[in-house]
Amino acid sequence: MDSIKRFEEYLTSDRNSSEATVSAYIGDIKEFEEFLHQKRLKTLEMAASADVAAYMMDMKEEGKSSSTINRKMSSVRSFYAMLVSEGGLSVNPASGIRSPKVADRSVDFLELEEIERLLAAPSDDPKGKRDRALLELMYATGMRASEVAAANLSDIDLRIGFITCSGTKSRLIPIGRPARAALQDYLSDARPALTKGSESSSALFVNFQGERITRQGIWKVMKQYAGAAGIEKPMSPQILRNSFAVHMLQNGADLRSIQELMGLEDINAAKMYMVVSKRRIMDVYDKTHPRA
Repeated sequence: MDSIKRFEEYLTSDRNSSEATVSAYIGDIKEFEEFLHQKRLKTLEMAASADVAAYMMDMKEEGKSSSTINRKMSSVRSFYAMLVSEGGLSVNPASGIRSPKVADRSVDFLELEEIERLLAAPSDDPKGKRDRALLELMYATGMRASEVAAANLSDIDLRIGFITCSGTKSRLIPIGRPARAALQDYLSDARPALTKGSESSSALFVNFQGERITRQGIWKVMKQYAGAAGIEKPMSPQILRNSFAVHMLQNGADLRSIQELMGLEDINAAKMYMVVSKRRIMDVYDKTHPRA
């Protein structure tokens, strides 16, 4: 019996966990296993403390909330605690990894005027058309940088205006007209120039070598145009994702829709955006109402 199956039995029999808890813990361990495989690292049983720490850092870079990271780390610790109790391991590789503190934190996002400046910054050469399409797509969909980097040509349907996102949580996301226009311009003119006519890459976004753009490449694009647009806030893919959520809520979207569109694991993760939206409404009220 493999270790994940044993862990499932351990949770069910020894800890008498609920079906939902068991499902969540097993899902967390499978995600960690997939992380190891993607990094071409070790099996679950061979993972070291450095691998667990790298997983936690990867989740932070993905923009996962502290509460989500804590839960996943708890699953990993419990899994290895079981292996230690069985005698299969002498040390729990997750025991010395400190989880992030859960605290109320401000959400950085761009005002609509800043978004407009950012999206207007790219030029009309092939790189600029690619970058405009990338920025438009990220703001239009709230996709993570890793999800955009992993997107393929086959994932996008500009005729009906949807993209299939196969990220942390697979979902179908609508694309607005400006983003569709920017993507069409990129796909018609810029991408063939960047790939030099080669169709060997299935990637939606490519670099100057015609290869799939990386998450690090997306970060560089963000920082370049934030500087060009005079945006002083610390720019990152997450700030565009935050802007997507906050602006949607300000214009009447509900939390459940935000959760589904962004691929958030539970609705609590979307509530931080509601706090920001409400705070913004209060600021506007205080500044504009004559009897505030």
